[in-house]
Amino acid sequence: MEQFASGWKRHYYGKGDVVAYRLNRGAEKTVFGANVLMLVSGDAFWPTYTEGDNTGLIATDSMKNFIQRETLNFTGSDLLSYCRFLGEKFLATYPQAEGVQVKASEVPYAALPGGVGFTPGGPDRAMARVEIGRGGIVEAISGIHGFKLLRLGGSAFHGFVRDEYTTLPEMTNRPLHMWLDVEWQYAGPEAVNSDGATVAAARTSVREVFESFESGSIQQVIYQMGTALLAALPAIAEISLEAQNRTWDAVAEGGADAGVFTDPRPAYGCLGLRLRRS
Repeated sequence: MEQFASGWKRHYYGKGDVVAYRLNRGAEKTVFGANVLMLVSGDAFWPTYTEGDNTGLIATDSMKNFIQRETLNFTGSDLLSYCRFLGEKFLATYPQAEGVQVKASEVPYAALPGGVGFTPGGPDRAMARVEIGRGGIVEAISGIHGFKLLRLGGSAFHGFVRDEYTTLPEMTNRPLHMWLDVEWQYAGPEAVNSDGATVAAARTSVREVFESFESGSIQQVIYQMGTALLAALPAIAEISLEAQNRTWDAVAEGGADAGVFTDPRPAYGCLGLRLRRS
């Protein structure tokens, strides 16, 4: 079920998995790709549910066409600005819509050295979510999902509760493999348009903390990441981090510096943290 910052909705509808690629050979970001979910709400759409009356209904196929065609008119490269652009244009186009939520996930392509060819980027991808009502922006969220980070040493985990259910050995220098999603809220509507600078800075900060900080737990790692992001990015008011412990299982070890590992069992540790600027 979808959630809305403006509160509970009796009904909503929309179109998801709408993919658009804007190509611009003269722009700094030549390939801009996004996967979009647009949801709309309003009393004008209620008769469709109760009576099958589609008089005021905007077809979801029209929504798909709107998203894809209007992508050409979006001149920026920031995903949150893109969501805001689509939402505001949709409300201006369809007066029967009372509110719209636009969620987008980046479909990244990185340029090859020659500048003509491209290859899929990632695995981490920028994301954004904007909810807009007739009174303006209700919620503006940015983030990066899908970090996959491997550290060969400098990660410990010991001193935890040991009882009859404990089989995990204590570790002082493990190879740490973790997945991470990061989302943040902005301090105000004026901070929403950052031309992608906030996302780029957040991506750099997460990687720098992971590489430089020796930790006693994954919880400590994500706390350091969160505090570093709040310190570096004054536009952010609140940040949420969720990590998955995907540390590999050892198959054979040849001393302290060598070993063979494999993917862990399906069960994984999930660790979350939310920090607000004081």
